[in-house]
Amino acid sequence: MGLFERFLSLWVALGIGAGVGLGLAAPGLFQAVAALEVAHVNLVVAVFIWVMIYPMMIQIDWTAIRDVGKKPQGLMLTLVVNWLIKPFTMAALGVLFFQYLFAPWVDAQSASEYIAGMILLGVAPCTAMVFVWSQLVKGDANYTLVQVSVNDIIMVFAFAPIAAFLLGVTNVTVPWQTLLLSTVLYVVLPLLAGMATRHLLLGRSRESLAQFVAALKPWSIVGLIATVVLLFGFQAGTIVDKPLVIGLIAIPLILQSYGIFFITWVGARWLKLPHNVAGPACLIGTSNFFELAVAVAISLFGLNSGAALATVVGVLVEVPVMLSLVAIVNAWRPRTQG
Repeated sequence: MGLFERFLSLWVALGIGAGVGLGLAAPGLFQAVAALEVAHVNLVVAVFIWVMIYPMMIQIDWTAIRDVGKKPQGLMLTLVVNWLIKPFTMAALGVLFFQYLFAPWVDAQSASEYIAGMILLGVAPCTAMVFVWSQLVKGDANYTLVQVSVNDIIMVFAFAPIAAFLLGVTNVTVPWQTLLLSTVLYVVLPLLAGMATRHLLLGRSRESLAQFVAALKPWSIVGLIATVVLLFGFQAGTIVDKPLVIGLIAIPLILQSYGIFFITWVGARWLKLPHNVAGPACLIGTSNFFELAVAVAISLFGLNSGAALATVVGVLVEVPVMLSLVAIVNAWRPRTQG
């Protein structure tokens, strides 16, 4: 492991601190950057995510994609957890905490909005960041691509009906611009760029490909840290103004993440999945497609609603939680796999 990867948790912690500090010191700058968005997709964050996932896209071997069909258990596990377990456990935890355990500290209206925001996070499994987590646990890049692609296709059809059912409303409209733009920016374009780069480098030699990927790996981590700085800078004022509310919302979200991870891990062990398939499968369900969740929360409940705040808290807790889960996956890697 390189210097960046070995001390990744430290860099992220420093990024969080820097983001909050800079956000408080120069709120106008972060507001200007936050305004650079199309369909609720921030273009600057999109660039940093591009930097993160481009190195992994280069490693995808298209000749090996067809082999994924020979071991479909990992894909089925991902889909069952993401669409039959995660949305409903998230709703259940929201109700448990905000209608019962936290009832003395939260009024009924706010509680219902926080639950709604949590539900929207639960129905929006991650797309882009999965490639980062998969790379950090040495996951099978080809299998991860198939998992993400199939997941995105199902999201197109399943997001609105599941969200409408759990929210108890009938007017959930999928923000197609957000969904499609995010997929194009975070998956399609970097994938095409990775394919082109891989083809050119293999035309020289496999050593050229390996050297180029190795040279890009630190930049992937730089992109992650820069994203963390921006996300926490955007919300610095909220973090300082509403620390108690953020803490209350974070508790069930964190429990949900670890719970889904361990459910998936048990399923992976039961199915006897190889570690480089089991690791990414466990991480896909634990992270969220926050752009989609935030966009729907704002459209349904308003920009300053508790639902929008809950989706933002989901963004804030995701990176630290996911890094801890990456560490767990790596610690549980069989010794024979290095």
